[in-house]
Amino acid sequence: MRIVLVGPPGAGKGTQAAFLAKNLGIPHISTGDLFRANISQQTELGKLAKSYMDEGNLVPDEVTIAMAKDRMEQPDAVNGFLLDGFPRNVKQAEALDEMLKSEGMKLDAVLDLEVPEDEVVKRIAGRRICRNDSAHVFHVSYKPAKKEGVCDVCGGELYQRDDDSEETVRRRLEVYHTQTEPIIDYYRAQGLVVTISALGPVEEVTQRAMGALKREDASK
Repeated sequence: MRIVLVGPPGAGKGTQAAFLAKNLGIPHISTGDLFRANISQQTELGKLAKSYMDEGNLVPDEVTIAMAKDRMEQPDAVNGFLLDGFPRNVKQAEALDEMLKSEGMKLDAVLDLEVPEDEVVKRIAGRRICRNDSAHVFHVSYKPAKKEGVCDVCGGELYQRDDDSEETVRRRLEVYHTQTEPIIDYYRAQGLVVTISALGPVEEVTQRAMGALKREDASK
């Protein structure tokens, strides 16, 4: 299957993408991973992307599209892929359609993870990270530390990242609504959108998503 995963920040896209890709036997293609790989390997696209990032500018759509195209042409993606973070806007969605069409392929589904805005803010703004080890992550509501402000694992100080403040989260949501959400309508017009609730335990959301994708695949 060829799937695009969309949803607001805090919807759990990265977590669900990893589980779904494994269950479906297709590669998980993340925009973040693409940028990191190209930059670390110093590919021409990586150097180009880094030149924009070093100047504090957004990487142009054309560079992101070229990276995604290169990755989707790798042997492990021949029978399908799950895209996470791409396309990020309608221009990229149109480019993806053209890419696939030129190869005689098309998307099978666009999985939309739906989460109420207040829940997104609660999920992200409630995160606390250990200063000693960023892998030690807690949450004031869902996974509180035994002692407030202190890491259960190593005793380090827990803090809230600037990116996780409520004000920053709401700004990120505005960007999502303005730039990315329109691709849902774009794909809905093609009959590709499958919307599921991303509330509840991770395993339940994965089962919900797999069920919806299987029904979508069976209906074609």
